[in-house]
Formats: sequence, structure tokens, C-alpha cells
Amino acid sequence: MANPEPQTETPSPGRPRDGHPPKAKDPLTARELELMNAWWRACNYLSVGMIYLSANPLLKRKLVVDDIKRRLLGHWGASPALSFVWVHLNRLIVKHDLDVIFVAGPGHGAPGVLGPSYLEGTYSEVYPDKSEDEEGLGRFFKQFSFPGHIGSHVTPETPGSIHEGGELGYSLSHAYGMVFDNPDLIAACVVGDGEAETGPLATAWHSNKFLNPARDGAVLPILNLNGYKIANPTILARISREELESLFVGYGYKPYFVEGSDPQVMHQRMAETLERAIDEIRALQRAARQAKEPSRPRWPMIVLRSPKGWTGPKELGGHKLEGFWRSHQVPFADVRDNPAHLEVLEGWMRSYRPEELFDAAGKLVPELKALAPKGQRRMSANPHANGGLLRRELTLPDFRDYAVKVETRGTSLHENTRPFGEFLRDIMRNNPGRFRVFGPDETASNRLQAIYQVSKKVWMADLLPEDLDGGELSRDGRVMEMLSEHTLLGWLEGYLLTGRHGLFHTYEAFAHVIDSMFNQHAKWLDISKNHVKWRAPVSSETILLSSTVWRQDHNGFSHQDPGFIDLVTNKAASVTRIYLPPDANTLLAVADQCMRSTDCINVIVADKQKHLQFTTIDEAIVHCTKGAGIWRRASTDDGEEPDVVLAACGDVATLEALAAASILRHRLPELKLRFVNVVDLYRLQPDTEHPNGSSEREFDGLFTTDKPIIFNFHGYPWLIHKLAYRFKGHEHMHVRGYKEKGNINTPFELAMLNETSRYHLVIDVIDRVPKLRAKAGHLKEEMRNAIISDMGYAHQYGADRPEITDWTWPD
Repeated sequence: MANPEPQTETPSPGRPRDGHPPKAKDPLTARELELMNAWWRACNYLSVGMIYLSANPLLKRKLVVDDIKRRLLGHWGASPALSFVWVHLNRLIVKHDLDVIFVAGPGHGAPGVLGPSYLEGTYSEVYPDKSEDEEGLGRFFKQFSFPGHIGSHVTPETPGSIHEGGELGYSLSHAYGMVFDNPDLIAACVVGDGEAETGPLATAWHSNKFLNPARDGAVLPILNLNGYKIANPTILARISREELESLFVGYGYKPYFVEGSDPQVMHQRMAETLERAIDEIRALQRAARQAKEPSRPRWPMIVLRSPKGWTGPKELGGHKLEGFWRSHQVPFADVRDNPAHLEVLEGWMRSYRPEELFDAAGKLVPELKALAPKGQRRMSANPHANGGLLRRELTLPDFRDYAVKVETRGTSLHENTRPFGEFLRDIMRNNPGRFRVFGPDETASNRLQAIYQVSKKVWMADLLPEDLDGGELSRDGRVMEMLSEHTLLGWLEGYLLTGRHGLFHTYEAFAHVIDSMFNQHAKWLDISKNHVKWRAPVSSETILLSSTVWRQDHNGFSHQDPGFIDLVTNKAASVTRIYLPPDANTLLAVADQCMRSTDCINVIVADKQKHLQFTTIDEAIVHCTKGAGIWRRASTDDGEEPDVVLAACGDVATLEALAAASILRHRLPELKLRFVNVVDLYRLQPDTEHPNGSSEREFDGLFTTDKPIIFNFHGYPWLIHKLAYRFKGHEHMHVRGYKEKGNINTPFELAMLNETSRYHLVIDVIDRVPKLRAKAGHLKEEMRNAIISDMGYAHQYGADRPEITDWTWPD
């Protein structure tokens, strides 16, 4: 090709070594090498075409400005390595009939995955307009990073994808989640070296301590050291090989290195190394499945050191491109304005020799087409990447069997989450191999320890004799505990997306650790559910938040944050639900709904401490089906217009509101009070779609339009205003909630500090109901005195008054 600038070098990926047969140790024959390299050339050609071209997809004529997209968006740098790994995995899938799923970790590496998906034919099967011909290829190129079409990530629209590249370090934890209880599956996870610098990825390397080779599949991590992030070198690429090897040996892996830039040499090295790694995986699994007690093996992993922007122009205008950060995105973007650079682009694309790869009609030539696996063995068509196809409904026990017996409402105490733990125990018993519980070191703390009766905590690291005394550890466990919310939730997401079921639990204040993971998964579900019709529904991600803000008696201020649910409300109501059950039976009813749901993220906020029980199981079912309702036993407005609506959402908030209602009923019997409890927080949104088809009109009778509404809320008060701002009666709503007041407090002291106590609610009602302002002055004064007195009692004795701790519903 003509070089318009002396500084520019446009390399050719090269042909096999003419006249030089492969060495005896080389695993690929000359013909195999030629074909595999050609398939990879086709992938790289497609990658460049996706980024740059809107027309002339086969270069049947000279490139002109009108062939180039007006906005050049996309990432070239990681794409060649991704497709390089893909073609080598394909060889072994065909050779050994492997079941392999591909996880693309590098951010924005979509061209390196979309290209193979198209060449394998899957893309055209899913999207017939992107047909395997010149016209379809043109559409395939134009749609990439184009408004109204697909982005530069490996998004849900991409066949074979289960993970959106660039998800801030979740690729490896997702990969491990995919292979739990999937004994024949191999997850090949390409980890970007920029991605490897994130905290989530760093902790995910420890997942090998939880993988049981006797009953789980295998993960093959492939760390791609291309040396650079968007504008900086990467840490792992700038340390010695000895240090890097020691790092992965320390993580418990057996690292292999494939390093270089010459495609001919690299193909042979990769073929040899990848086959060795696959052979080792299969041997380790065979040994474990024949042993009585499996042990933790040292799993292989591969370090692939290749240039960033591999096979692209080496230099341009005196600036290094291949092997440098400048090739991270669009290597040069001025091709519409710079004729010389347009020639460089054409030379670059022609260096892949598309006329040898595609026939005159634009279809991949037969000898290359034959390289890919067939049917569902194609990684782009693997059913595990569309896990809803493999999903089976849970065999659920009847949640009514775990109900707390409530003979007299509001008089008996029970830990709300303990019956839920028993429910989970029997879900695990009924569904071996397709239900797991994931959480930090807090399963027993959250009162879910009944699950240990069926399944222990999986532990493949060293075991000590003392572990037998209450350690609950087992090689064969399916309870997943690790002190990394990132890794735990990543495991769960991978498990769910491949067709299984599970639950994640953590302390309420610490849920913020996984804020970005929640965001990404919600977006994935939103696109999959509402825009990608070929994706089958997957089980919902259910998150239990316990050890809540209102019962941090000794942990104090650091553990007081109910704001995770604020984040959840930022996402589409079609894929999110928030439940705040007030007692054990409503928690059971909500949990049953969540375990049956699909394509959602369910967040349940339920405290683990003992609480008064207010609903029978039958009442709980009705109440949770509605999502919100009037509690007649605490109301005095039956058949009449209320003077005030007293509403509550959350277990402690409901308790205090009921106590306030009791005071008002007995001290001000003429007051017409309506008591409303909300379980499903999203029911406050006027335009929310609900699974049972209900609408906001059902709640017109709950919240009046011209009377005061006092709303006692579990979380930050402004969240209720945000959700209900268009609700009838919102202008009369006054919300009490957590206001960042607290430290080492008794439970009731914390309620008083944040003005959610029964005393504050009574005062609020008196102040906001005009006819009470003068008449109820003495009661208001009594409440103010009680606040001072009870605050002093807590500071003197370190506990709340017995009148508070032993309070029961008197009616």
C-alpha cells in the first residue's frame, strides 16, 4: 500500500511461513494455522469496519468520505485479543466437544465479540436483517455505536453475551457464578488488565477457594496484558514476570504465559497453552469426581501479553499507535477530514485481505465457515448465555407452613427473619443444584442459620479440627459466604443469568458497596426484558437487607444508612421492587412472591431483631397482595371521613405508628383516624406497573386529598416525597424518617432523635389537625415531657424504659 506519511506503518497480519513447515512441537499444522489466522483476520476486519464504515463493507471500490460514519465511536484496542482467544477456543470446542461460554471483561470490547458472533452465523439468525451477505454486512457495520442501535459494550443485544464488558470488574465473579452447579461448563473469562486494577476483580480471584471440582464447572481466567488503559499504563503490565507469576501463584492458580506480537508465533503458543489448560481442567475434574473427598486444585490460568490494538497501524504522524494507549478507542478519528488518513484506514483494512475471506456475495468462504462449532456449541449460541431457556421453576414449600402463630395481634415477639430462614432451608432442600444463598459473614447474624441444616458453607481452602465445632463448613456446601459483597453478588448474578435461583443478603448500611453492580444488573434486565425479545426471562435477583438502621445498638452511626432503596427507585419500576414487611408473616408472603418472580430485582428490608407480630398469615397474604392497605384494628374512621391519615412503612416505623395510634385512640376518642400500612414501596408511584395488574386508583381511598397525612417511614423521608409527588393528597403529606441523627443509641432513643417515635407522631397529629391544636394542648405537653424523660432514662441506664420495650397493642 502507499504510505502517505513516512511515520506510518500498516502491518499485515501475515501469511503462514511459506516453505517453512511448523516445527515438530507446534500443535497447529500449516493448514490449520493458515485457516485460523484467516478467521482471526476476518474478525479484525469486522472490528475495524464496525468502528469506521457505514457503506462499502467489502471494499469493492476505493473508500470515500461518504463511506465513513460521521461520528466515530468504539474501542479497537482490546478487540483483537478477544477474537484471538475466541478462535482458539473454537478449535478446542470442535476437537473435544466442549461446552464453553465466553465472558468478555475488557471495557468496550464489543467488536471482538460481535465479529465472531456474526461469522458463526448466530447474529444473522437472531437478527435476519444482518444477513450473511454484502447488504447484511453493511447493516451490521452501520449499527455499531450508532443512534437507535447498539452500543460499544457487549450488551444484552449481543448473542452469547451474559456480561456487559466494562462492568467495573465483575467479569470474573460472574464467570464463577456461571459454573457453580454446572459441572460440564467452562467459562472462559478474558480479564482486561485495566479491569484487573478494580477492587471487585481483585477479590474475585479468590473464587477458586469456593469452586468444588466434583460438582461445579470450571473457570479459565485469561488475563490480557495489552499494557494500557484509556490514557495510562496498567499496573500488572509494568511489573516483572516473576512478580506477576508470584501474584497468581499466591492467588492459588497455575499461571501460563503466552507473550508476543507475531501472529504466526502467537497462534502456535496459544494453541499449545490453551490445550494444556483445558486438558488440566478435565484431568482435575476427573480426579475430583472419582475421589471420596474433593480437594482444592491449583487451577490453570493464562496470561496473554499482546499489543493493544494488535495488527493495527503501528504509528501515525510520529505517534505510536499499536501497543500504546492511543489505540484504546478510535486510533485516528479525522478520516473524513484528512485524505491521507483515509488512505491509511483503507490500507489497514485491505491488509486483512477481505477478498480472501468473503465471497463475491459477501458470505464467509466455506473453509473458514467450517471452523466454527455447530449449533449450541457455538459460544455465540450457547444456551447458558440465554439462561432463561434452561431455567426451571423452583419447587417451593408452602410458605404458610412457616407462619408465626398470632392469636392476639401485637402481643407476641418474634425475630422476623428466622421463619424466613426456615423457608429458605426447605427451598434449598427441594431444589438441590439450582438454589444458593449468598451473603457476607452474617448468615447466622441475620437469623438465617436454619439453612445450615440442609447445606453448609462451601469451603475448599484448609479445614481445621475446630471447624467441626459450629464452623458449618463443608466441601459440599451451597451457602456462599465471603467478606466481599462485590464477589458474592457477582456470583449470584452469574448463577441467575445461567438459569438458576438464589438470594443475596447483607447488612442494610453495607449494601452501598454494590450500588454500581445493582445499577448494571438493573440496566441489563431492563434491556433484556423490554427490548430483546429473544432473551428468555431469568429468575429475579432478590436482596435481603437486614441489621437495619433502627437497631444498631452498639455499631452506631457508621451502620446507620437506609439509602440503598433510594438508589433502587432510580431504576425502572418494571424491573425493580422494594418491600418493607412489618412482621414475620408479611415477610414470608413477600418472599414467596419474590421467589416466583422473573426479570426483576427484589429488595426486601426486614430487621432480624424481635418485633411484635401484627398479622396472621391469611391477613399477611391479603395485605402483601395489595401492597398497601388500611389496618381497621388501628383505625377509628370506619364509615366516616378521617381527620388524619397515619401511615407507616417498615417494621420499626410501623411499631411506632401503631403505638402513636393507640395513644390517640384512647386519649382523643373523638379523633377520626385512618391507619395505613405500606409493604410494597413502589405502590406509591402513580404510574407503576404491578404484577397483579393493580393500579394507583386502588389507593385513592387510602390517602385523602384534603386531610393531613402523617407518614412514618423506615428510610430517608424525601424518598416518599419523590415517589408520591404526583399522588393525590401528596400536598398534605408530612413524612417522618431517618435524618442522620444517631450514634450509640437505644432503639427508642434513635427513634426520638429522628422524630419517628410515637411521641413525635402524636405531636405531629395534634399540630396538623386544626380542631386539636387547642384542645389537645395537655397531651402534646405530656408527649414533650415524655421525650425528655425517656431520653434521660436511656442515658442513665443504657436501655429503654420497660414501658417501651414491653409495650404491646392494648386493643
